[in-house]
Amino acid sequence: MTTALLIIDLQRVLCTGEYACHEAEAVIGRVNGLIAQARETGTPVIFVQHEEDGWESMRRGGEGWQLDDRLAALPEDRRIFKTSPDAFHKTDLDAALRDLGIGHLVICGAQSDFCVDTSTRRALSSGYDVTLVEDGHTTLANGALSAPQIIDHHTLILRNLTSFGPAMSAKKAAEIRLSAS
Repeated sequence: MTTALLIIDLQRVLCTGEYACHEAEAVIGRVNGLIAQARETGTPVIFVQHEEDGWESMRRGGEGWQLDDRLAALPEDRRIFKTSPDAFHKTDLDAALRDLGIGHLVICGAQSDFCVDTSTRRALSSGYDVTLVEDGHTTLANGALSAPQIIDHHTLILRNLTSFGPAMSAKKAAEIRLSAS
């Protein structure tokens, strides 16, 4: 089964400054390790970027909207631009994945409780097998729970979503072996 690495919303505003997600630098380091492995194996790398007109820092083209500078992104990497927590909603992600013959997604990024969770569920309901990078997604505290609690909770919940039909797993970045086929 052909695999793609899907990196969600690791954008400047969520990785630095006031809205920096929990341990963003460490998450980016692990994601970069997966990007390097993807490049070695010919696995497609797809970056998703959230845009939100009501939040200046997430306005498309703005400084905060850009991918974090520490990411090993290349200009030829596929970019998907979204306006909801669902990377599939009103985007060409599904069509792009089907054109590439992708049946398995390795998902990482920000924010665990919004875009990572929603996009993982949508991928599963769309028929894709998913591996969540359990130490490769992050978020912010929400006033009721700390960021680590939210991350652990969503890893646990997503790992156990087996009723969709496609295979669902969660693994640490170091345990993941990418293969384009």
